[in-house]
Amino acid sequence: MTATISAIEFHIPENVLANDELADMFENWSSEKIEAKTGICERHITAAGECASDLAVAAAEKLFASGAVCRDEIDFVLLCTQSPDYLLPTTACLVQERLGLSNAVGALDVNLGCSGFVYGLGLAKGLIESGQARKLLLITADTYSKYIHPADMNVRTLFGDAAAATLICDDSTAGASSPAIGPLVYGTDGRGAENLIVRQSGLRVFQPDDDTELTDDCGRLFMNGPQIFAFTLKSVPALVRSVLEKAGRTLDDVDLFVFHQANQYMLDHLRQKIGIPEERFYYAMKQYGNTVSSTIPIALKHAQLDGRLRPDDAVMLVGFGVGYSWGATFIRPGQLALAQQKKAAA
Repeated sequence: MTATISAIEFHIPENVLANDELADMFENWSSEKIEAKTGICERHITAAGECASDLAVAAAEKLFASGAVCRDEIDFVLLCTQSPDYLLPTTACLVQERLGLSNAVGALDVNLGCSGFVYGLGLAKGLIESGQARKLLLITADTYSKYIHPADMNVRTLFGDAAAATLICDDSTAGASSPAIGPLVYGTDGRGAENLIVRQSGLRVFQPDDDTELTDDCGRLFMNGPQIFAFTLKSVPALVRSVLEKAGRTLDDVDLFVFHQANQYMLDHLRQKIGIPEERFYYAMKQYGNTVSSTIPIALKHAQLDGRLRPDDAVMLVGFGVGYSWGATFIRPGQLALAQQKKAAA
């Protein structure tokens, strides 16, 4: 069996937070300065009461509406989110019910952020190629905006909310010349946990005495930007070298690089340090911001629509961030590229 990505759709909330609005809130910032620093013009923000499952269901419904798969064919749901509707029950179970999927499907949550899509591909590959599933929905959905303090310009300029639904299938016709997904390389360093964290958000919570008030940053996203930047410059080039070595490839063998869309400044430094030509490095954050686990599938969807994917291309995916956690893999676009070619020809 060969696991392959067959289709991708994504969904973004209606509410838009543009740079002009942010510039009006914070002195010494302009719309142009925000875009120059981040590469982002606007980000989409969930409304009050709009949660990860809402975005996940909307993205999956777009996938079904595209004709890529029927809902009764799905036999597993992987939902990657760090902003679940509840601590329990599992949000993937809520999504299964709302989508009207069979009670025979498997469904589970994966709590990972910016590396989550790569990890999800690895899990999906294992489920399909071991015969546990044939058509799997990998859904990424995050609403980081709900963790952000309104006055925290450090993160408010960066993060947007979104969900993406990726169909991963057993494709016996994909060929055996190279895997459609893989090889995969992972990494973890929990020493970086304090540098990107929502404290007092789980059960390791400060329990105040009756006369003690919680501070205004309780349950808020904290990011140590300089430490995160230092981590990426150290870990990501080594990650790229590792996945190239494992695949038996060189940088010149890679047709397109799709990294987690953290921000323009960080990606430019990584691209230059690794030595990746700009024409083979894909950017897709301008209208969405950093959507955490959904940045890579959103970028892949745009690359598909732009005609940047050919069926047998070697496309490197690289995720990195909160945890610290990182992962990289190769995909062959296969059905993604063929679908767009057929659409263009029609």
